[in-house]
Amino acid sequence: MLVAISAMAVLGAIAIPSYRAHVQSVKASAAVADIMVIASAINRYTDNNNAPPPNLAAVGMDTKLDPWGQPYVYLSFAGLNGKAQMRKDKNLVPINSQYDLYSVGADGQSKPPLTAVVSRDDIVLANDGDYIGLASNY
Repeated sequence: MLVAISAMAVLGAIAIPSYRAHVQSVKASAAVADIMVIASAINRYTDNNNAPPPNLAAVGMDTKLDPWGQPYVYLSFAGLNGKAQMRKDKNLVPINSQYDLYSVGADGQSKPPLTAVVSRDDIVLANDGDYIGLASNY
């Protein structure tokens, strides 16, 4: 009986973290898909108006929540003074030219540099849409 309980404890210690990692991976994939849909709506708006929308409400995506229950973050660079709010890579260069779009990830926190600890789990659109994924992988 003691051997059976020990075996179950070992299996549980292995299975639970693997399951949690899988759930986070599925949520990240869902956020990537959502960001693709939102980016498509933003790009259609931009094509019709020659400028990105002022906010996500202009493209009907303001109520969409990421898989962790947080709203997606959108920042149009039109009329923006300076680069302080823009998402930046490891060299502190903005990762997009017209707007930023991202999920704050599982921890619900973020800072403009992708190298910040709280930004590593963010799901970001970068290179003007050529990359959509985890900030830590960018």
